[in-house]
Formats: sequence, C-alpha cells, structure tokens
Amino acid sequence: VQLQASGGGLVQAGGSLRLSCAASGRTFSKSFMGWFRQAPGKEREFVSVISRSGASTDYADSVKGRFTISRDNARSTVYLQMNNLAPEDTAVYYCAADSNWFNRFTTTPPSHWGQGTQVTVSS
Repeated sequence: VQLQASGGGLVQAGGSLRLSCAASGRTFSKSFMGWFRQAPGKEREFVSVISRSGASTDYADSVKGRFTISRDNARSTVYLQMNNLAPEDTAVYYCAADSNWFNRFTTTPPSHWGQGTQVTVSS
C-alpha cells in the first residue's frame, strides 16, 4: 500500500489541524492504520492507531483527549484530528500501515509509511 499524507501547516497554540492520509491499493480495509511523529533532534514516536473497522483506537499519553484518529474505508483515508495543539506537538507527522496491530509497545515498526507532513505550532 502507498500512503500520501497531507494537512500539515503552521498553527498557533490552542489551534487545530486535521491530517489526512490517502492510501492506494486494495488492502486499506485490511490494514491497521496509524500516525507517528518525529520532532527535530528526537526519535520518532507513536501517536495513534486505529483498527481495520475503526472500532478500536489507541493513543500516546501525550495526545489523549486532544487528538482523534478516524478512518473512511470507502475513501481509503485515515484522519488525525488534532485539537488544542501545543508547541511540543511540532513535528513531522507520518502515517503508517500494517497488517498487524501496532502501538507504543510494538517493537517492529509498521511495514508501510507515508512521506510525512510538517506540523508547526507557534507559542
């Protein structure tokens, strides 16, 4: 599956952004989808994941209550709604896909990655 992320940008603290990740190929509905981020000088970190049906989700503690992941299998797209953004959310955000569930405890990274979209939050 090929992934194309979009929706990043510059926003003030407290603002919102919605990231989108469009997938090509026929396996989207069979894939677990998620988001990771990497801030300058830091390691890539897990942000969120959603199950194939959308019934199950998981989030990093740092974004719980502020970010919401969702998916539209008919459009082969996964979304990340980010509210109440803070400067520490500044990072390149990557969407990812795998045939197996993944989260912050998973040691094997997802198989497929998008190109990343920059999110910058000013204070």
